[in-house]
Amino acid sequence: MHKRDLLRSFGLALAAASGLPATEVLAQSGAAPQTLRVGVRGGVDEEIWEVVLPVARRNGLNVKPIVITGSASPNEALNNGDLEANSFQHIPFLRDQIRQRGYRLADVGHTYISPIAFYSKKYKRWADLPANAKLGIPNDPSNQTRALVILRDQGVLTLRDGFDPFTGTATLADITGYQKKVQLIEAASVVLARSLDDVDASAIVNTFAYQAGLIATRDGLAVEKKENNPYVNIIAVREQDQAAPWVRPLVASYQSEEVRRFILSKYQGSVVPAF
Repeated sequence: MHKRDLLRSFGLALAAASGLPATEVLAQSGAAPQTLRVGVRGGVDEEIWEVVLPVARRNGLNVKPIVITGSASPNEALNNGDLEANSFQHIPFLRDQIRQRGYRLADVGHTYISPIAFYSKKYKRWADLPANAKLGIPNDPSNQTRALVILRDQGVLTLRDGFDPFTGTATLADITGYQKKVQLIEAASVVLARSLDDVDASAIVNTFAYQAGLIATRDGLAVEKKENNPYVNIIAVREQDQAAPWVRPLVASYQSEEVRRFILSKYQGSVVPAF
């Protein structure tokens, strides 16, 4: 499909999602917005942005969350001007997208963290884990990094000098030593969530942990730190819009006390405000 046709198809999809005529959606992409279209994924982000809307109205903004489903990319839509902002990703994901696709996008505000944690059906505390414990860790780069950082912070292992989760990922090859004897077992996150009986503990991402009735701050034996965490979710805009007058009020609307209270009450620690 020609790029122009692809963009038009995406505009039609946005029109269907927003209830606006396709011509209006496409026309707005190059003009100063009367409505701020924010791309989100369904679920947590969609729910939170419904709480943001009345706060944004008090701040003089008309915000329209656009739920983007399937393989359509909220970053592609934002980069092309079909959205004014998006809110669905953490910093390393945006960084990788920029590197791979050349997007000119910027992080303008933190939203929340969906903490990854180690869970166990056999033990209640991290200190109870036996010597040579079998520990499941995700096999995808970003979540494996998060699990290894937890293990580093728990004094289980050390990672190579110069490793920085803000600028790169870590794998088993980056482990430089062990302070405690453990067996690390790599598997897909969905497998880890379904096989807790087969290991002593596993690092499970929030999506699958929540589906299994597990909450990091309640059930986790070891939880990633909130402070200085690159895996905080963000609001992103185009680089050219960073200084636009609507950006700060938009971020402030999200980082409001109403939104904070909603996150704490609704998700009970499976999603944690990062503001």
